[in-house]
This record gives sequence, C-alpha cells and structure tokens, in this order.
Amino acid sequence: MGTTSKRQKEAKEELDRKLLLSQPNRELLEDLAIVCAKNPSPEATFQYAFALSKSPEPSELRYAVTILDGLVNDGYEHQIDCMYGAATALYLLGEYDDARLRCEAILRSQPSSRIAKEMHLAAIESEEERQRQQLKQAAVGSVAVAAAVGVAAGVVSLMMKK
Repeated sequence: MGTTSKRQKEAKEELDRKLLLSQPNRELLEDLAIVCAKNPSPEATFQYAFALSKSPEPSELRYAVTILDGLVNDGYEHQIDCMYGAATALYLLGEYDDARLRCEAILRSQPSSRIAKEMHLAAIESEEERQRQQLKQAAVGSVAVAAAVGVAAGVVSLMMKK
C-alpha cells in the first residue's frame, strides 16, 4: 500500500470516528431550532445548520447544505466554516466528490487547514472504496453470468446427445 493510500485510509477512519462521536442529539437540534426561530440572525442560523451538518438523518443533512450555502451566498462572515459544514454533510450523504470539491475550495484559501485536508483525503478514499466495491460486484456478477452460460451450454450439449 502506498503512502498516500495509507494516509487516505487513516484519514477516513479518523474522520468517520470523529463524525460518529459528534452526532448531535435531538434535544440539541430542537434547542438550536428554537433559538434560530426566535432570533433569526446569521449566527443563530449558522449554529443550527452546523449542528445539522452532522446529523444521521439524510433530510437534515440536505437541509444543512442548503442553509450553509445560503449563508455563504449572503456573505456571512464565517464562510470557510459554512463550507466545511456543507462538506461534512455531503460526506455523510455519500456525495464524496462534492465534499472533496468543497474541501479543495477551502484549501485554496487556507492551504494549512488540517480539517479540510483530513476530509479531502477521507472523501477521496471513500469514493475509491465505493468504486472498488462496484468493481467487485460487477466481477461477481460477471462470474455468475459466465457460470449460468456454462451450465446452460452443458444442458444443451447433454440434450443434443440424446
């Protein structure tokens, strides 16, 4: 295993562990939603959306991306944090290429961002892992088809001998 591949795998394992440990509980999300509704400031909105970006619920993750992208478009002061939150949600949704692109945008403006580098490597590893799984499934499917064709040919051969 190459050094880069090993670093990607380690980054993925570490990020996955961190994200699992940082999932917000329902009470926190409800409290932040109430604060956001009572005080619809960019800061309150960001706090709520950033917490949502680590939710285990796909609908909440998509909503977090929408909110965080809106904050960036509105010129919110902490745009890098919004981009990282959106990248986190995309990563958890399995949209690894989109998460990687967000990390690359962060790294263009902040090349030393450790968290963006970690997620960038994890997103690359996750996408490569998905592709390896798809190739493996395709290979298994091809073997099954070849076996079925072989059995069918054998049956036809036996029937023709009769």
